[in-house]
Amino acid sequence: MVQTDHEHRHTVTLLLARAGRGDAEAADLLMADVYPQLRRIAARIFSAERRSHTLQPTALVSEAYLRTFGAEAIDWKDRAHFFALMARQIRRILVDHSRAVKADKRGAGAVKVSLDEGHELGVSVNEDYFALDEALTMLEAEEPRAARVVELKFFGGLTDSEVAEVLGTSMPTVTRDWRYARTWLLDQLGPNQSPQQSNGSLCR
Repeated sequence: MVQTDHEHRHTVTLLLARAGRGDAEAADLLMADVYPQLRRIAARIFSAERRSHTLQPTALVSEAYLRTFGAEAIDWKDRAHFFALMARQIRRILVDHSRAVKADKRGAGAVKVSLDEGHELGVSVNEDYFALDEALTMLEAEEPRAARVVELKFFGGLTDSEVAEVLGTSMPTVTRDWRYARTWLLDQLGPNQSPQQSNGSLCR
């Protein structure tokens, strides 16, 4: 019998609760359930990168999952909460990897990080994700919610409704934050620019 979306989300929430208590079988079932979406997120992130990139989607997903469940026990709330934490781990892994690559190989080429009205940015980031992370960190200082929206949508693949649920806000607010953040990042990471302070403010 095919589960409805509501039933599926409830099943994932139950698996998260069991996995959070150290149930290995539940963790395996959870991974089997969420892996396809995580793999799609990772594939999209890497879609415009050079084929020789040393970090592959499968490795990214596996590392993020291990980091999430290798930490101390988490009181999981629901599926959105899971993907929110996975988004944070994916961001950290990409930045760590970028930092290592920059240390080993200067000027390795440009990486296209794109964000459109869905989950794409349309921003060219010089060499890796390090510049994007720097820009997001600066945006966090000015508009933390807008920066969090980018993290949840781009690195976590959450829908606007899921982002609204995680942040405790409305979908129109998420849409407004996303558009503001996208414009802000385009300004910061445009051609021949490095992250710099912005005086923009977010219309509430």
